[in-house]
Amino acid sequence: MKAHERSIISDYDLKKPGIRWSYYLMNLLVVIMMSCMVYPILISMLNGLKANKEVNSFPPTFFPKEWHFENYTKAWNYIDLPMYFKNTMMIFLGNMVVTVMVLGLAAYALSKMRVPFRTPIYYYFLGTLFIPATTYMIPNFINLKDLGLMGSFAAIWLPAGANAFFLLLLKSFMDGIHVEIFESARIDGASEIRSFFQIAFPLSIPIFATLSIFVFATAWNDWFWPSFILNQDNKPLSSAIRDFVLNARRLDLNIKFAILTIVTIPPIIIFLFFQKFILRGLYLGGVKG
Repeated sequence: MKAHERSIISDYDLKKPGIRWSYYLMNLLVVIMMSCMVYPILISMLNGLKANKEVNSFPPTFFPKEWHFENYTKAWNYIDLPMYFKNTMMIFLGNMVVTVMVLGLAAYALSKMRVPFRTPIYYYFLGTLFIPATTYMIPNFINLKDLGLMGSFAAIWLPAGANAFFLLLLKSFMDGIHVEIFESARIDGASEIRSFFQIAFPLSIPIFATLSIFVFATAWNDWFWPSFILNQDNKPLSSAIRDFVLNARRLDLNIKFAILTIVTIPPIIIFLFFQKFILRGLYLGGVKG
């Protein structure tokens, strides 16, 4: 007799009134949460297709009375979106490289190497999470100015290597990798750098994929720090949106909504692409025989 695969809630459980109504309530809550998240995006997209007079009319309308698709052409040509998108991707890629090379190696050292005072170092980084970011903003600015990095992407990349939260996430993940794998690699003559790139890094792809979404979200949404230290030609898209769209007084509201709709599409695509790496469960095990 073929065994019946039992899910979290089976057909038998759904026959019970209490469980059935709880299941319906949970689905209703999911639908409400999804609607609350999708509604602002739909409003922005549809307002970008309206005439400016209709956007400012009261009571507001949900669907446009007349569809103005040319608004998105005007929005695309209003500012150099490709250039600012390229700047944002440069910040993201640089931060990701620093995350792998600096934080990844530091997490590997704290997790798999016999580093002196490893436990105090771990608690030191843990303690820095309680320090407000505003307290070290001015010291960071002074250090970057003294190093001559003001106005360059390196002024964004360098502080990315001091993210204690990412470091602790990586260390916690690498702690789950069996140490016998690295001991076998050392017996075979592998260096620590080779063990990291050929063993620890491939097995840590899920956590690096997760961190890539965090890094991308930071590069995409952060406007204050880049506006503070970068030149106009290498500012990210968020800073350009703030300077030339949100603070623009003579720009029609429908064009503003069209621009905001355009800039919301890449984060959604990035998340849909990387979520398969996050949801993929890897069983980190195996001992060399």
